[in-house]
Amino acid sequence: MKLIDSILESQSELRQIRHDIHAHPELAFEEKRTAGVVAQKLGEWGIPVLRGLGGTGVVGILRNGASTRALGLRADMDALPLQEINSFPHASRHAGKMHACGHDGHTAMLLGAARHLARQRDFDGTIYLIFQPAEEGGGGARRMIEDGLFEQCPMDAVFSLHNWPGIPAGQFGVVPGPMMASSNEFEAVIRGKGAHAAQPHKGIDPIMVAMQIAQGWQTIISRNRNPLEAAVLSITQIHAGSATNIIPDEARMIGTVRTFSTATLDMIEARMEQIAAHTAAAFEAQVDFRFQRNYPALVNHARETAFAVEVLQAMVGAEQVDTAVEPTMGAEDFAFMLQEKPGCYVFLGNGEGQHRAAGHGLGPCNLHNPSYDFNDELLPIGASYWVRLAQAWLARPAA
Repeated sequence: MKLIDSILESQSELRQIRHDIHAHPELAFEEKRTAGVVAQKLGEWGIPVLRGLGGTGVVGILRNGASTRALGLRADMDALPLQEINSFPHASRHAGKMHACGHDGHTAMLLGAARHLARQRDFDGTIYLIFQPAEEGGGGARRMIEDGLFEQCPMDAVFSLHNWPGIPAGQFGVVPGPMMASSNEFEAVIRGKGAHAAQPHKGIDPIMVAMQIAQGWQTIISRNRNPLEAAVLSITQIHAGSATNIIPDEARMIGTVRTFSTATLDMIEARMEQIAAHTAAAFEAQVDFRFQRNYPALVNHARETAFAVEVLQAMVGAEQVDTAVEPTMGAEDFAFMLQEKPGCYVFLGNGEGQHRAAGHGLGPCNLHNPSYDFNDELLPIGASYWVRLAQAWLARPAA
């Protein structure tokens, strides 16, 4: 593994930064303290800072030489509304808030790369260091774009990474094309006619209608979807009734749909609405159906993915880079940036949790788990990757 010496030497400092951010988690669009830490560090290293994009976003602007080439490197900063059960010294100090997805580590790694690049200036072009708020459901990437990220920071490509528990620590995984699914949510409110449970013929039972709609929706996946197209339709909540002897007036179903393909998503949404409407009508009930598209599918660009793979293989060895990693039906709002600019998103293995210090809670070290903790051994690996990638991208021959 060919890591950068100066970054290895600064690992203790990066660990301190990471632990400080972990101990002070902030939720989506509340990352004022975290943004302040990031801006202060960048300023100490002589990196001009642009603030306010996406509300609490921070962009460090590193320029060197005469080249007009530019790329962006993105890290997310927000935490989750989750109660941490770890008790080690850097555990969350704010009840109900926790860095359970490793964004503290992502931020520290990009700061490590920034520190090296600012001091060495061994590149020709512009590197935009993008510290993004509100990845966890807030769509912070979209907000930064709407606020003019790519107009104020014109770049040729943009890259990001995410730590991934279950992949051995220090190994990478990436695949061209769809890497993460779109995230969408739905709600169906079925309105019937309440009645005494002993006299069901006098009412219209919304629970029975909901059951029929739910069964019909599952045929979308089994009979309407192309079997070669990945898709998930999960009903995750059903709410109805308040007593054992009363048929309620209303029932609600809520859930999520995940796809890699917009065409498949269009089909699922249309069929869900049709089935809900016609099934309700058949039972003389009414239905209000809502479908909300949150994050699009994250689709890696082929050329940029191939380039990232070359950089990774040169740094950690080909055997440590899985170029056919299994995509996930989880979602990631870096997808918005990849809709605007070519780029690539990679997984960096976080291990199985053996790195956690004494005082971690019971349970696995999975993402969004109250006993999760980022693996500090990854800090120099991720930071070195960012430096190698930026140097190689800006030094590549003209197209």
